[in-house]
Amino acid sequence: MDAPLEEKVEKRFQGVPVAQGIAHFPALVYYTEDEEILPRDIPQEELSGEIARFEAALISTRIELLEIQRRIVSAIGAKDASIFDAHLLVVEDRTLIDEVLRGLERDHCNVEHVFQQVVQKYCQTLESIDDPYLRERVVDIQDVARRVIRNLLGKAPLNPAAHAQQHIVIAHNLSPSDTAQFDRSLVHGFVTEIGSKTSHTAILARSLEIPAIVGMQGITQQLRIGEDILIDGYKGLLIVNPSRETLIEYGRIEQEKEEVAERLEQIRETVSTTRDGRHIALSANIDLPDDLGEIAAQGAEGVGLFRTEFLFLNREESPSEDEQYEHYRHAAESCLPHALIIRTLDIGGDKVASSLAFEHEENPFLGCRAIRYCLEHPAVFKTQLRAILRAAGIGHVKIMYPMISGIEELRRANQILEECKQELASAGIPFNPFVEVGIMIEIPSAVLVADHLAREVRFFSIGTNDLIQYSIAVDRLNDRIAHLYNPTHPSILRMVKMTVDAGKANGIWTGVCGEMASDIQLTPLLIGLGVDELSASTALVPRIKKAVQSLDSGACESLVREVLAMDDSNAILEKSRAMARENYADLID
Repeated sequence: MDAPLEEKVEKRFQGVPVAQGIAHFPALVYYTEDEEILPRDIPQEELSGEIARFEAALISTRIELLEIQRRIVSAIGAKDASIFDAHLLVVEDRTLIDEVLRGLERDHCNVEHVFQQVVQKYCQTLESIDDPYLRERVVDIQDVARRVIRNLLGKAPLNPAAHAQQHIVIAHNLSPSDTAQFDRSLVHGFVTEIGSKTSHTAILARSLEIPAIVGMQGITQQLRIGEDILIDGYKGLLIVNPSRETLIEYGRIEQEKEEVAERLEQIRETVSTTRDGRHIALSANIDLPDDLGEIAAQGAEGVGLFRTEFLFLNREESPSEDEQYEHYRHAAESCLPHALIIRTLDIGGDKVASSLAFEHEENPFLGCRAIRYCLEHPAVFKTQLRAILRAAGIGHVKIMYPMISGIEELRRANQILEECKQELASAGIPFNPFVEVGIMIEIPSAVLVADHLAREVRFFSIGTNDLIQYSIAVDRLNDRIAHLYNPTHPSILRMVKMTVDAGKANGIWTGVCGEMASDIQLTPLLIGLGVDELSASTALVPRIKKAVQSLDSGACESLVREVLAMDDSNAILEKSRAMARENYADLID
């Protein structure tokens, strides 16, 4: 008589959800193998050969990273691909390179061993600093270092997804380049033992729409390759050997999600008007020209934020006026009959272009960035403005200046714009002299003088990401204080209200293009505050449209009158959530 089959017991593990979705596939447990580098004596006459090998490995690694970055740009846009700018900086870091060369000359040892020792010292220093954000960057350095060493050893690049079957990756940790190399037809999710919601790997997972969970300590020791697992990226659950009842339950959940997606598909061509007839314009935030095809497909009313930084990043020379004009013209034609709002160069902070001159700054986020850089480099600014003015002669184009802090910057920018109009007219080049100009409100000082600024522009667009960070003085990538990054802080709501009121008093409209616009739990607040336009990534437009259509603007205004008298940000958030759940629970739960 055959022995009874051992019944597989369902087990559940809890982690931190970082990318939504459900996946049910076999586990692929992935181990990162660090190369064991033994020291080897190198005679003086062979040191030049070691230096040449090191330089060649750095070049090969840079080529690998640029190729990964190119694929990410093609798949999900320049914003997320910029994560690899930090990786590229590692292979170009003169301090690190010079220390390796000094160690090579001093120790007469093989260069891969010297390089590994230098990198380990760097990483140990960063790990000892009591700053989660800096500790998170150790992963990036180790990622690049492994690639350099494998190139020095003549080995093929690591690829965690080099597996022919569909699976869910289980790993101690995954680097951004590991994640970027995933074949999305085979990799349906991942779980790591360490990591955070703000890690580059988590950001990429959300952009790639791969369900992901982090912080599941010891999971690589709990699972075997091929084991049957289900991951819930909504709740952060990993379920081993899911029972029939569990599979039925998750089948129901997935069915509900699909039904919501189908309903959203049906409303894409409808107008974003509240139940009581108030129209809220829904626009798209665009990183790359390749994203323009999604505008109409997702039912957006043009582009509320066209980022232009992609034209300046990862190149040796700045784009010419003609090159920029062709990009802007194409974007403008793609948006017709709707408007294209082009944000002038928002460079600096975490976006540094090798094609532009940048000096080292102790605090670049408070330094010479965005409009400040453009006013300090009028030749760069004029080239862009002339290109935009020319494109405005073909499509419905508007100009938006970022990071305006007061009236002097606005007037100086407009003065340069007028000079560009005169230059184009003198050269007989067609352009639109009546292009509308607006500004981003993302600095508290701009809110406090919004009544003055509103007299000299045609629209406001509130960049809530920076407005929150500058107002509350919080770096949302720093885990120690990330909880302070709070869009429902009473001060933030009051500043939005002040900006909207200043705009209405002067006959101009106000939009929101930060992450608050994307969060449908906050849509009741934004409508109640009087915002006229919401601009978000194209994929989110249908969800926001459904939220708008489900709400009554009068009820939203009553909500805002109530919460503006409150002092507890969590209580304010719960009030907005309650109204959202009452009207479109299927989009939230």
